[in-house]
Amino acid sequence: MTSKTPANAQMGSHLRLLGMALLWGASWPAGRILALNMSPLAASGLRFVLAASLLLPWLYWSGGFPAIKKWPLKTWLGMFAAGATGVFGYAAFFLSGLQHLPAGKAALVITLNPVVTLLLAVWLFKERINGVIALGMALAACGAVMVITHGKPLELLNGTVGIGEMLILGCVACWVCYTLIGRAMLAGVDALAATTVTAIFGAVLLLATSLLVEGPQALVSAFHASNQAWVAMIFMAYGSTAIAYAWYFAGVKTLGAGAASGYITLVPVIGVMLSALLLGESVDGSMLLGGAMAIAGTAVMNWGRRQVVA
Repeated sequence: MTSKTPANAQMGSHLRLLGMALLWGASWPAGRILALNMSPLAASGLRFVLAASLLLPWLYWSGGFPAIKKWPLKTWLGMFAAGATGVFGYAAFFLSGLQHLPAGKAALVITLNPVVTLLLAVWLFKERINGVIALGMALAACGAVMVITHGKPLELLNGTVGIGEMLILGCVACWVCYTLIGRAMLAGVDALAATTVTAIFGAVLLLATSLLVEGPQALVSAFHASNQAWVAMIFMAYGSTAIAYAWYFAGVKTLGAGAASGYITLVPVIGVMLSALLLGESVDGSMLLGGAMAIAGTAVMNWGRRQVVA
């Protein structure tokens, strides 16, 4: 954020980032509804087909197509890899995990994303950290472990963590790969173009895999799902995917990545609250304690990263 940014623009950006956090938080109960009503691969494929139906004309009207034609092979390979991990892999694990795990708990497990990403960025890209960042990482990791193991961390050693938790950890792995691929291979690429192309690659992979693994009947059944499921589908495609990403990137442009990333800390909180409100999910002590630790750790990490940048 700079002094040249008008106050009204700053306020508008803060409101859009708050809206982004609400949309991403609401994607967890919406995803739970989808997971219980449709086959995960078919539902995920249809979600990104719908998202692409909005992203493509948006990219066209913003004048982004000429730049795409000039992309080198490395960029296209990076786009495919990003689509395979951040869209195909993440979406498949996301809905598969939500078939077995309450949405609120899954939203808290995802707080491991920034911890694992930063650890690998330090190793691969020699990114700088300080004591504050390290403290935040440790706190966030301990909180996520508390949530995953229902307040019994030794269960990790016994191998008794459930399949739902393992699938959501697959989301973490895919998102980390997506983030690191973007940093290594997609530097300088327009955010809208990257979101659009990776969504298309991911949609094709999801639909093809659905036909092979779930069979054609999965897609047929999806079209006959309940109205509630399709409301969740449309919300996730247009709200949590296209609009939320647009608001996030606009916030980064106006306020900077540090300020924008702070709003992401709100996402698991909103996910837990909306899952309890809309789906009637219970929130036990381990979720409250572990969630508070994970969210606080993420906030401390963001604070520490601002110090490094400064």
